[in-house]
Amino acid sequence: MALFYVPDIARTWELSDEEAAHALRVLRLTVGAELEITDGKGNLYRTAIASIAGKHCYVEPCAPLEKPKNWRGNVHIAIAPTKNMDRIEWFAEKATEIGLDAITFLNCRFSERKVIKPERVERIVVSAMKQSLKYSKPVVSKMVDFKKFIAAERPGAKYIAHCYDSERVLLKDVLAEGEDATVLIGPEGDFSPEEVQLAVKAGYRPVSLGSSRLRTETAALVACHTFILKNEI
Repeated sequence: MALFYVPDIARTWELSDEEAAHALRVLRLTVGAELEITDGKGNLYRTAIASIAGKHCYVEPCAPLEKPKNWRGNVHIAIAPTKNMDRIEWFAEKATEIGLDAITFLNCRFSERKVIKPERVERIVVSAMKQSLKYSKPVVSKMVDFKKFIAAERPGAKYIAHCYDSERVLLKDVLAEGEDATVLIGPEGDFSPEEVQLAVKAGYRPVSLGSSRLRTETAALVACHTFILKNEI
């Protein structure tokens, strides 16, 4: 059974225009057909189509089933987008499938891309959430200046992954079970030395993701997967 995403389903009991089109035109569902809907906040609604009016599709009100995440804590990946957005979109899709709570895009000194369209990434995340049968949607944030991001308060542990020949610890060795984590992933040219110093002063711990030299999107996915492996329930 297909999973539909309607963030305000408990208020409207109506599918969004996009989801209604998929249900009625693609799947050709009719009144009485059973549906599974998530609000992206950890709730699942098992319901049925109550009525159809043109392009509008209404469902039967019902009580939600709680569907908690299958990992402890929250993982937030802050990443400098690559010049080729296909690579970042690939990361967003795969990380959502694995398990992710938030993505923020960083504008760093060596960033190859200064402008993004978070709406497109949002659509990819929603599709990956439904495909992987998850019920909590990662928060997708717009581009933020690096200094502004590290100056903000963040819950839990904070890490910066970089490639400079300085003291670092393996991320897998310092992650604590159940503790929230924010991980900074730099652009292809890495963070600048100044950015690393500023992050350390702001409480970010320098980490390594292993002995391999990784591309930006691969490093972000490794960080995400490392967190999930440590915290999977």
